[in-house]
Amino acid sequence: MTKHFNYFLIFLLLPFIAISLFLVNEISHKLFIKELIYIFIGIIAFFVTYLLPIRKLLWIIPFIYLFNLILLGLVDIVGIKILGAQRWLKIPILNITIQPSEFMKTTLLLMLGYSIYKYPPRPVYTFKEFIKLSLIIVIPFLLIAKEPDLGTALITLTIGFGVLFIIGVDKKVWISLGIFAIFFMPVAYKFLLKDYQKKRIENFLNKPSYHVKQSIIAIGSGGLYGKSKDEATQTQLKFLPIASSDFIFAYLVERFGFIGAGSLITLYFILIYYLFSIAKKLKEDYFAKVMFSGVALMIFIYSYINISMTMNLAPVVGVPLPLVSHGGTSFINFMILFGILENLISKKEFINTYGVK
Repeated sequence: MTKHFNYFLIFLLLPFIAISLFLVNEISHKLFIKELIYIFIGIIAFFVTYLLPIRKLLWIIPFIYLFNLILLGLVDIVGIKILGAQRWLKIPILNITIQPSEFMKTTLLLMLGYSIYKYPPRPVYTFKEFIKLSLIIVIPFLLIAKEPDLGTALITLTIGFGVLFIIGVDKKVWISLGIFAIFFMPVAYKFLLKDYQKKRIENFLNKPSYHVKQSIIAIGSGGLYGKSKDEATQTQLKFLPIASSDFIFAYLVERFGFIGAGSLITLYFILIYYLFSIAKKLKEDYFAKVMFSGVALMIFIYSYINISMTMNLAPVVGVPLPLVSHGGTSFINFMILFGILENLISKKEFINTYGVK
């Protein structure tokens, strides 16, 4: 399998890791050490996943999906709160915390890939088939939204339905779903959203919150080429909150300006385009097609929302910048995903069939 290892895919990931380490180290050396540990664990997770005979183990995916649903349920019962949100489970022996909702995105893609592989569209899914697949997406959405983590829940929902859109669903289904969403959104806003969630939307539409104001100042002060570390006062003087994770893009722009921001966005574009280009070459290999298109969608949605919220172009939600924000669960999750992708395209029969090298 190593003979057909896709080195270019790994090459595309390295700049993100380097940028993350550089920025996190400037913000906090203590967090930098933790980041190195996360990267080490992520690399191990990547190679373990890469070496697994995934195509022979597809039968186990429904059990993984069920196990992840159980973990999401346990969050509501024995989960711990961090920054006022109950989204994490603590592993007693290891004394670490995990966020099941992050791993749910990987599990969801696996489950959708497995289901679509077992029951492929002919040539598109009808309304009845769409409803069955939608249950796989909606159940984790409801459990994550209950934590509450509406941002992650909506991203999970978008990734799931985005994959179905790419695979193929009757256009009448999407029209019906769009009409339902238009009438349902006002009801959801009035009766289902919590007060702090409504406040975030109102801040986005009317007046930016303190976090966003500081982020905008940091981005604006970066200019074309950015500032030196000592002159990046928004971050160094702690005006910019959560600078190492949610608002790390704002610090990147403060340090490296418009050139730095444009370079990072270009790197994301290249990575997303490459993943979609591989997915496009897949025809009947629905499992691999779901995984490649799903990961590309996930990176696009994450990066778009994170960057937008730092500039008050989207409501503030706890969404990390993929492969750049400080955080173990998110990084390890992405490394598992890329391990799966590398595994799927390293098979000799895949190379011969699709010509992906």
